[in-house]
Amino acid sequence: MRIMHISTRLILGGSQENTVLSCEGQADRGHDVALVYGPIYGPEGSMLERVRAHGDIEAIESPNLIREIHPWRDARAGFELRRIIRRWRPDVVHTHSSKAGILGRWAAWRERVPAVVHTVHGPPFHRFERRWRNMLYILTERFAARRCHRIVCVAQAMRDQFLAKRIGRAEQYDIVFSGMETDPFINNAHDRGEVRRSIGLSDEAYVVGTVARLAEHKGHDDLLDALGPVMQQRPEMHLLWVGDGWWRQRLMQRVRDMGLEGRVITTGLVPPDAIPKYLQAMDLLAHSSYREGLPRTVTQALLSAVPVVATDVDGTREICIDGETGRLVPPGDAAALRDAICWMMDHPADARTLAEAGRSQAARQFDAAVMIDALEDVYAAVLNGADIDCRTGRVGGGTA
Repeated sequence: MRIMHISTRLILGGSQENTVLSCEGQADRGHDVALVYGPIYGPEGSMLERVRAHGDIEAIESPNLIREIHPWRDARAGFELRRIIRRWRPDVVHTHSSKAGILGRWAAWRERVPAVVHTVHGPPFHRFERRWRNMLYILTERFAARRCHRIVCVAQAMRDQFLAKRIGRAEQYDIVFSGMETDPFINNAHDRGEVRRSIGLSDEAYVVGTVARLAEHKGHDDLLDALGPVMQQRPEMHLLWVGDGWWRQRLMQRVRDMGLEGRVITTGLVPPDAIPKYLQAMDLLAHSSYREGLPRTVTQALLSAVPVVATDVDGTREICIDGETGRLVPPGDAAALRDAICWMMDHPADARTLAEAGRSQAARQFDAAVMIDALEDVYAAVLNGADIDCRTGRVGGGTA
């Protein structure tokens, strides 16, 4: 097949990693693969070099495909995408992220691409967004859903939320968990002590880590609110923030104002292949985000057998199952976040049991090869006019 993926920004992020792994896996299986993307900027880093290094993925920039709402540039991006699709002539156009999903599906539909597929990595509408923007996102998602054949969701929660907003039809939806390279996490070769010493942490420290952009809705402020008083009483507790972002300067000023300088370690931007190393240094992953699709960092921590406390948002509960594979707390509830983290800290044997159960589940569900198999089934269902269950390979019924 000739498969074209379209994504808004190739920054270092979960949806972008999912997209790049899909491209790599499909190219390795002999398909012709192109990846169309918008301008890359900001402190979040880029995955473009990895795409180029693969050698068998054609990387194509669409200069007007930007994240912000900009009617003039959005219109130009739509026509750019039509020209790119017309020149490349794909059998499948697979869009990712909201802006690329709206414009890419419209362009592919107008160019009569045989299979138009969209992946929902996370809903663009949410309770923390302005009302008018939420309505705009919902209306444009409804528009785009009528211009694609299938909608893939990385978690059941995404399907439920979209159908609740009357976006698409139930039979359009497939659930394909977001795949990743599991082996570097399961068979982590890094020495815990060496990693800790390299970032100024002792063997005796209890390290609560995050792997997330230092940005809005990621919950770093909640961690400071929850754990600041605890860290004053328990000097062994440290925070390890892996990542960078627009809020870095403000957050670190808060750390200084709280008297926690030296107790909150930041790595800055790190490449994806360094994440296993930093997970190895953690005693616990705290993922206090306010919105997600299905958070890769939670899955990666469990693959590494690192205990997890996470906020109960979107698809997080589908991998961090409260009391079975981790602990869930309400978003924005600093007291519940503090209590769950302290419970994990004070019950290390129970925490390890939860993490091991999570590792077993994650290893079964989130291998990249499983995702690529499932996506090929989705494409085949459209191209062959059959309804194929992407989880079982059986014809008929589907996953909806």
